[in-house]
Amino acid sequence: MRKRISAKFTREDEDEAKAASDIDDVPDSGKPRLGDCNAISIHIKESQEFKSTVDKLMKKANVSNMVSTSSWREQFLEAVTVSSEQPGDENDLEEDIEAEEKLPSCLDYIMHFLTLFWKLLFACVPPTDYCGGWACFYVSVIGIGFLTAIIGDVASSFGCTIGLKDSITAISFVALGTSVPDTFASKVAAVNDRYADSSIGNVTGSNAVNVFLGIGIAWTIAAIYHASHGNKFYVNPGDLAMSVTVFCVMALLAIAIMMLRRLPVVGGELGGPTKLKYATAVVMIIFWLNYLVISSLVTYCYIPGF
Repeated sequence: MRKRISAKFTREDEDEAKAASDIDDVPDSGKPRLGDCNAISIHIKESQEFKSTVDKLMKKANVSNMVSTSSWREQFLEAVTVSSEQPGDENDLEEDIEAEEKLPSCLDYIMHFLTLFWKLLFACVPPTDYCGGWACFYVSVIGIGFLTAIIGDVASSFGCTIGLKDSITAISFVALGTSVPDTFASKVAAVNDRYADSSIGNVTGSNAVNVFLGIGIAWTIAAIYHASHGNKFYVNPGDLAMSVTVFCVMALLAIAIMMLRRLPVVGGELGGPTKLKYATAVVMIIFWLNYLVISSLVTYCYIPGF
């Protein structure tokens, strides 16, 4: 980057300059002299080493300071660029800064080309600097709604094709499909954010929206519709009681595990020592499988429900 700066140099009054010369008694050869040029050209060159250091410091900062974009050009460039993930601990910050930039691995290239369509699709969302971020928010919500509806219909069709009951399809394929955006959002927050609030809050907030708004609004509209036609709105609970009971039990156990992870041996809800980190992940997956298996056995009448 080059910038031309013009500066104007003025000469002091001759009498004042002469008096200052007599007092200082400085030899003429040592005096600063004003030349014929009255402009100066300054060349500022970007330091790649300093830029790399700043980028690495930004990666350690709060994720909320890194998600903003200013133009569609920036978003599309980021979408088509293959980048490598560099997970690390804050204690290794100095080592990360001194280390060379890590090149993308083979897995990074594979994941990039597999997700390129979705990256380009999401790059069409208005940048966060437009309209104070509201344009990005509304377009994102609408886009997620459409994608969730498509994924839900595809999952339902798949379950119908292979002969699964609607209740099992709902808690397995449909639930997986509609939870994919939440999963990736929690993953990004867990990797980049300093605290676990964003990743865990995203999960609990998503479930709150599903329960209070997803079910509440739909049932309210249905109740108003049936009432306007003189009918009573009634939904057969089916296996809902057993399914919700098993879910609540597994959720309480998951909360208990997160509380235990606050002990000094682990230090927090997320991360921690490698063995405990993977052990917690395995236990959470087992909870989900238990929920699926028990709910399926009740649905197919292998065990009695209530």
